[in-house]
Amino acid sequence: MYILLPMDSEEVQVATLTRLDDVKIWTQILVEEGELVEVLHAKEKDGFQNFSECVVVVNDNEYVWPFMELNMMVLVAHTQRSIDAIVEAYLFKELHDLAY
Repeated sequence: MYILLPMDSEEVQVATLTRLDDVKIWTQILVEEGELVEVLHAKEKDGFQNFSECVVVVNDNEYVWPFMELNMMVLVAHTQRSIDAIVEAYLFKELHDLAY
């Protein structure tokens, strides 16, 4: 599954998930068979070759309608901020559905 993340840096080791209003770079990760397979970066959220099936945001108050119009699943990472923590939370189903 391709997952889209709004990040504050393209440095994988120090990048953290950020609010949609504060995004500096978009990161697309590919998770297959319980493993992180690929990490890509782009300046624009639609700058990737493959369509992201899911977007992860930091809280329920983010403006996510553009993603929902594209039929993307929206998940919320209330405490996870690093790519590794988000992947782990995704694999263990610890990311939350968006509360309306």
